[in-house]
Amino acid sequence: MKPSSRPPRTPSRLSDSLHRQLDKYALAASAAGMGVLALASPTEAKIVYTRADEQIGDQTILDFNPGRTTAADFRFQWGTSQTESGGGVWLSVFPGGDENAIWGTNIYASALQAGVRVGPNKGKFRQGHDLMWISWRGWTSWTRGPWANVQHAYLGLKFFFQGKAHYGWARISKSTDIFFLTGYAYETIPNKPIIAGKTKGPDVIAFQPASLGRLAQGSTGLAAWQQK
Repeated sequence: MKPSSRPPRTPSRLSDSLHRQLDKYALAASAAGMGVLALASPTEAKIVYTRADEQIGDQTILDFNPGRTTAADFRFQWGTSQTESGGGVWLSVFPGGDENAIWGTNIYASALQAGVRVGPNKGKFRQGHDLMWISWRGWTSWTRGPWANVQHAYLGLKFFFQGKAHYGWARISKSTDIFFLTGYAYETIPNKPIIAGKTKGPDVIAFQPASLGRLAQGSTGLAAWQQK
């Protein structure tokens, strides 16, 4: 058999733009199993944004980088109370770690507007800022909390990864007495602020809910209260 007359193939060179696209795809594919925080370096600063559409139930959890610890970064919880004078229901959000914290004032978790700069601020982040909304129905009826009169707002969140602080936000929508988690994001660079609501730009990586974050929705206890 005669040897082929074709010259040996040489590797083709990819364009710089294609290299960047492949690098971005590889980063996204790896994030589902490893977490973007574990991959990012100071020269790879990224905002990791996850779309969501989940009704917030009792024990719904929010994990920015699942699998690295036994506890979720944050969890939502419904509470109910019934007395002779009426009944109440409230929604709280709790940090899942010893150092994680929520932006708020007094006992309340603030309802931030889009564009707020969420970052290092010792006066804003505390573990005690957990109550979002409370409603009472009975001889007197009232509703209180920063989330009582808003339809869309953002939680400002601080969590720790490998001993370093990171900042993020969670977008919450409310319809009557029902709350929905509609998206969340965090900054991969320690101590770097993030803009509430930012989901587009060259520094943003977007994921579907199954790619990053873990939401576990249980019974809310709200349906029974509403029926009463």
